[in-house]
Amino acid sequence: MFTRMHFTLKPARRKMRFLPLIAATYFMVSGGPYGIEDILGGAGFAKAIVILLVLPFLWCLPTALMIGELAAALPAEGGFYMWVRRALGPFWGYQEGWLSLSASIFDMAIYPAIFVLYLGKFWPAATAGWYGYGWSLGVVVLCCLWNLRGAPAVGEDSVLLFAVLLAPFAIFVVLGLWHGFATHPAVQWSQPASEGALSTAILVAMWNYMGWDNASTVAQEVENPQRNYPRAMIAATILVAVTYVLPLAAMAMSGMSVASFATGDWMTAARSLGGPLLGLAVVAGGAVTGIGMFNALVMSYTRLPMAMAQDGMLPHALARRNSRGVPWVSVLLCGLAWALALKLPFERLISIDLILYGSSLLLEFVALIVLRLREPRLPRPFKAGNLAFACSLGVGPAVLIGYALYASRAEKLMGTTSALLFALVVALLGPFFYWFTAAPRARRRLAAAQAAD
Repeated sequence: MFTRMHFTLKPARRKMRFLPLIAATYFMVSGGPYGIEDILGGAGFAKAIVILLVLPFLWCLPTALMIGELAAALPAEGGFYMWVRRALGPFWGYQEGWLSLSASIFDMAIYPAIFVLYLGKFWPAATAGWYGYGWSLGVVVLCCLWNLRGAPAVGEDSVLLFAVLLAPFAIFVVLGLWHGFATHPAVQWSQPASEGALSTAILVAMWNYMGWDNASTVAQEVENPQRNYPRAMIAATILVAVTYVLPLAAMAMSGMSVASFATGDWMTAARSLGGPLLGLAVVAGGAVTGIGMFNALVMSYTRLPMAMAQDGMLPHALARRNSRGVPWVSVLLCGLAWALALKLPFERLISIDLILYGSSLLLEFVALIVLRLREPRLPRPFKAGNLAFACSLGVGPAVLIGYALYASRAEKLMGTTSALLFALVVALLGPFFYWFTAAPRARRRLAAAQAAD
C-alpha cells in the first residue's frame, strides 16, 4: 500500500529589482543636494561645481567599477566583508567589518540630525531642547521597524522617497535657470576662499560622495545581481553628480549670493526663487533625506554583523533572521548602538568617518587585485578592464584618502586629542578584538564542526 506524499513548496522570497536598487544606492551615498551647502559656502560657485564634477572621476567611478566587478562575481550577503575575507583571509575580513561598523557610529548620527534640522525650520518649538533628541530617536526606531519588512520593501519605498525628495529641486532648477535667462543677473562665480575653507569643501564633497559599497551587503536579496549591480552603480553615480551640480548651477545663474550659505539654507534659496510654498517643499525634502538615508543604511550595515556571525566572528545570535530574511537581532543591536551615539558631537567630525571608511575602501581595492591574481578563472559577468586598469582604479581614492588624513591633522576632539589619532586608535582596536574574541570563537566553531564530522 502506497501513501500519497504531499510536498509544500516555500514561495520564493521577493527580491529587490533594478530601479529600487538604484534608489537605495542613491540614499546610501547622497540623499540629494542636502549636505553640500558647506561646499558652496567654502569654495564659491565655480570651485564647488568643479569639485563636484571632478570627484566622481577620481572617487566615485573607480569605486563603482570595483564594486560592479566584485558584486557581480561574488554576490554574497555581507558584500565587501565577504570579498576581503575571501581575498585576504579572516583577519583582514574582520578588519573590513570592524572599520565599516565603526565608521557607521559616526556616520549614522548625522541623518537623524538632518531630519531634526529641517523639521526645526518648519516647526521650531518641536525640536527645541530634548525634543530634538526625541525626534532623532524616533527616526532610529522607525527605520529599524521599517527594515524588518525586508530589503525589497526598503528599496521600493526608496523609489517613492527619491521622487518626493527631488521634486522641489526640479522646480528649483527650472526657476533658477529661467530667472537667469530672463533677467541676466550678475553671476558671482568666484569668491575669495581660504586654504582651510577650500580644504573643508573638498572633505565635505568626499563625504557626500562616499558609501557606494554599502549596497553590496544585500546582494542575495537583489534580483539578478550579476547584471543589476554594475548598471546600478553607474546609474547612481550619474544621478548623484547631476543632482548635486544642477541646483548649484541654477542658484548661480539666478544671481544669488553664497555669503553665509551653510547647512540648512536650501530653504532660504528656494523661498527667494519660488516663494514660501517651494521653501516648505524643500524643508519637507530635507526631512525625507534624513529618513531615507538612515533607512537605506540600516539595511546595509545590519547585514555585516549577520555575515560575520555566520563565519563565527561574532555571536551566532546575530545571524538570526525573521520570515522575510531580515537579520532582526542585528537590526535591533545596531539600532541600539546608533541610538546611544545620537548625543555625541561626532556629526561634525567628517574626517574621522572618512579615515575609517577610506581604510575599509582601500582594502576592497586590494581585494579586487588579489582576486584577479589568485582566482583568474572566477566567473566575472562584469570586468573592470584588464589587470593594469584594475590596479589603477585605487590610485585616485588612495590619493584623496591621503589628503583627508593630511587635512585632518590639526582637527581636535575633546580638547587636545587629535581627530586623526582618535581614528587611528579606533582602527587599531580591530586587531585587538579579532585576536581576543573573534579568533578563539572561530577556532572553537571549527573544532566543533570537525568533531561532528
